[in-house]
Amino acid sequence: MTIKPLADRVVIKSVEAEETTKSGIILAGSAKEKPQVAEIVAVGPGGFVDGNEVKMYVNVGDKVIISQYAGNPVKIDGEELTIVRQSDILAIVE
Repeated sequence: MTIKPLADRVVIKSVEAEETTKSGIILAGSAKEKPQVAEIVAVGPGGFVDGNEVKMYVNVGDKVIISQYAGNPVKIDGEELTIVRQSDILAIVE
């Protein structure tokens, strides 16, 4: 199944958080933070949102940093994805 976001929305897939700290301590599942780095899977066309024109600045494949609790989680074909607005993306990781 293919997912195509509308307007200024972006579909992202979280990048797995590290399971060990820099000092070598292995983290339990409950101690891990929600990942804030994600890879873009699909990008909406932009256009007019709430009367303002929105230009899309991100592309499929970009790695981005998102707001910690942003977006709506969805499960497509057993894969966990999140749909966020472009404004919830804080930075592109290069």
